Amino acid sequence: MKRQLILIGALAVLAACNEQTVRKDGFGVHGIDVSHYQKQVDWQLVAAQDVQFAFVKASEGQFMQDTIFCKNWDAMRAAGLLRGAYHFFRPGISAELQARNFLSIVDLQHGDLPPVLDVEVTDGYSTEHLAQGVKSWLAIVEDAYKVKPIVYSNQKFYNQHLAQRVDGYPVWIARYSEWRTPLMADGRTWHFWQYGNRGNLIGIKGNVDFNVFNGSLADLQNLTICRPGPLLDRMPEPVPPPTPPPAPSAKPGEPIAANP
Repeated sequence: MKRQLILIGALAVLAACNEQTVRKDGFGVHGIDVSHYQKQVDWQLVAAQDVQFAFVKASEGQFMQDTIFCKNWDAMRAAGLLRGAYHFFRPGISAELQARNFLSIVDLQHGDLPPVLDVEVTDGYSTEHLAQGVKSWLAIVEDAYKVKPIVYSNQKFYNQHLAQRVDGYPVWIARYSEWRTPLMADGRTWHFWQYGNRGNLIGIKGNVDFNVFNGSLADLQNLTICRPGPLLDRMPEPVPPPTPPPAPSAKPGEPIAANP
């Protein structure tokens, strides 16, 4: 009997993971996030389906840059979407070099959303080492663009490794649930909620992540960069990487979708 209950529970979880993500009622501002995995996106069609904002992957680690970032970046603005770009953080790589990678490709302009740091893996390093690198990246990018970046993570990872360590920065939390909103261990209020990764929209082949903003469209517009002049007067000078800590025994992790 116990084995049957375990099997039924496992099937229920599997079925939930394969369910199509349904757009949430009760929120006035909807968005998506994409990377090269979505391949070709018709942003004009996307914008016509009650989508007000979108985030796109720009970079990862020291060298990786998303292959279709530039195409997406220009097309998002042309479609009238509030656009934002994110960097996937690798704890074992110098935060300064990772920040430079992001800064070298992302041309933020007046009206764009703040830059985003995606923090989902430890790659075997300690929480203290991770937090130090995250804070360094945030400080460098904030100094370059003169705006506080957004921190993205899934709820479980945030509560274990980032709670009370990124105070003052807007947060974007992934929690895949039909009705349970993100709940952070430090009691903070979320700004963006990624509530599912199996959404479907005309103009995108396959699944896409669905998000909502915690506020009105006017609130979201107030979060955007408001500075008509150049955002990046010059590229920051390269910073020599610090002496790396001993290599961890665990293998580098892969991006985690989210915490159900």
